[in-house]
Amino acid sequence: MFTGIVTDMGKIQELRQMGDLWVKIATSYDVAGIDIGASIACDGVCLTVVELGADPGWFSVQASAETLSKSNLDQWTEGRIVNLERALKVGDEIGGHIVSGHVDGVATLTDMVDEGDSTRLTFEAPGELARFIAPKGSVALNGTSLTVNEVDGATFGINIIPHTKEVTTWGQAKVGDRINLEIDTLARYVARLAEYG
Repeated sequence: MFTGIVTDMGKIQELRQMGDLWVKIATSYDVAGIDIGASIACDGVCLTVVELGADPGWFSVQASAETLSKSNLDQWTEGRIVNLERALKVGDEIGGHIVSGHVDGVATLTDMVDEGDSTRLTFEAPGELARFIAPKGSVALNGTSLTVNEVDGATFGINIIPHTKEVTTWGQAKVGDRINLEIDTLARYVARLAEYG
């Protein structure tokens, strides 16, 4: 489990297709405190650490074909910067919302407009996921917990404050970007219960 509060920006150093996609990511995390088998959210995708290295610190993960089909990892390239979050520990503050790291699909960034110091971003969600997105609800976009401002069909908007742009990859976002989308877990279960109501 994660909270959608990004704690590092990692840099993809190497990618290899080895049955699954193998990815080496540079990090400022103290790798001595990371175990093999640990979960790290990489642009919102929960991935398992399979190797560790130091000087400077890095870890590697593997992504299955299923993960690639549901996320934007198929577009990752060497040099790309990705949002990172370590798994939640008992007693940690939940500053965002409960995020599983199980990406539901990919949204497209369709518009960016500066509003004061903040930036309003508009996204187009896959049709089958749009019904789970509600005004003032939460979504995780590339691993960042964000509040939905408005919804119009499959289109929804959020605001990014300057701090978020500085400490995450949102400062590099551009129209046309494909963004990992995880809907709110609560919305998923409410919809499922309604099917049997």
